[in-house]
Amino acid sequence: MGAVRNKRMPRAVREQQMLDAAVRVFGQRGYRAASMDEIAELAGVSKPLVYLYLNSKEDLFTACIRREARALTEAVRGGVRRDLPADRQLWEGLRAFFTHTAHHPDGWAVLHRQARTHGEPFAAEVTAMREEIVAFVTQLILAAAREAHRDPDLPEREVAGLAEALVGAAESLAAWANATPGVTAGQAAATLMNFAWAGLGNLMAGRPWPPPEEPDGPPVHTG
Repeated sequence: MGAVRNKRMPRAVREQQMLDAAVRVFGQRGYRAASMDEIAELAGVSKPLVYLYLNSKEDLFTACIRREARALTEAVRGGVRRDLPADRQLWEGLRAFFTHTAHHPDGWAVLHRQARTHGEPFAAEVTAMREEIVAFVTQLILAAAREAHRDPDLPEREVAGLAEALVGAAESLAAWANATPGVTAGQAAATLMNFAWAGLGNLMAGRPWPPPEEPDGPPVHTG
């Protein structure tokens, strides 16, 4: 009976089944150690069928990266309500990010570790995803900053670096949270909010931290 059902399974469903298995194997074993035999066995299909649907190990890995990247960006975007205050928007976005990475640890391992360490074009796929998330966070912070400063023309460059720093911190914290037993998505999001919002809140209120004055030019070493 199972074999009959499997034969009648729609191609799109079967392909997602293969991707599910591939993400699990790639995420837990790494790209180089992962075998197509193991992926096929876990998916409940033959290895020739995996190649028929997804051509090669490289194409399969790329398909996994694209699917997991799309799911993560959709989760972050979908988690933010634009009618909320700025701090709540950031909180909801971070909580959505950490909830998704916690619920999909193998997918996050594929994006955060595997894709970045095995060269092009895999790294380029993750870079595109990251740029989309950074752009989204930039617009969240920019809208709040323009409202706080009552300046609708506040340049985007004023907050672009903050978005880069925040996304980088979230990526590192997600890897730590997934490797640390007992850390919930809410706790990870609260940790980053406590780290970031004090500074962002002061910036919104027009109280940026002033760097100490330094003499121009490189430091002079004596001795």
